[in-house]
Amino acid sequence: MADFIRKTFSVPPLGCNCSILGDPVSRQAIVVDPGGAHERILSEVRQLGLSVAVVLHTHAHFDHFLASGEIKKATGAALCLHPADRELWTMLDVQCRMFGVPYVPVPPPDHWLQDEEKIAFGSETAVALHTPGHTPGSMSFHLPGQKLVLAGDTLFRGSIGRTDLWGGDFDTIERSIRERLYTLEDGTVVVTGHGAETEIGWEKQSNQFIRE
Repeated sequence: MADFIRKTFSVPPLGCNCSILGDPVSRQAIVVDPGGAHERILSEVRQLGLSVAVVLHTHAHFDHFLASGEIKKATGAALCLHPADRELWTMLDVQCRMFGVPYVPVPPPDHWLQDEEKIAFGSETAVALHTPGHTPGSMSFHLPGQKLVLAGDTLFRGSIGRTDLWGGDFDTIERSIRERLYTLEDGTVVVTGHGAETEIGWEKQSNQFIRE
């Protein structure tokens, strides 16, 4: 059987990690956190021979969905977000102004994700885990069959997401990491929102903020 398809790469303006995940048989794919550079993302999708059905957002900070509108326009994919980040989504223009980034209009989400919701693409399934703390609607996407979780800005290698931005809360992010992420298998690879990948087992023993 052909191998599961995953391509993760950093996109501007703030180095968000965008991931393309694809089923090798059906060629159906999901894109997670298209933070910018829609031309690059669409080019990678074409080179991999995939068809994007869904765009998943770990949260609604502007650097994680600036390219979402163009991806939707080109592919028809549904934009998905947790409803607790609805207000942040409507503040895209304000967020961009705060960081001096050009405002790129993005349409409203097509689907509001729920905790434990399963997102199927071909024979693969991603499970949406509500992991608030960085933002009220922060999500992580767990692919049990691949021992993979895309944690957005909830968990970084040796660190955690900021809690001093709108809606952030340290006690909440700590609970999300301990109860939702640290309960995954130790060998689960973590795609972080920015920077290097890590593993659940390593974080449980070594994370300077939240150990097991």
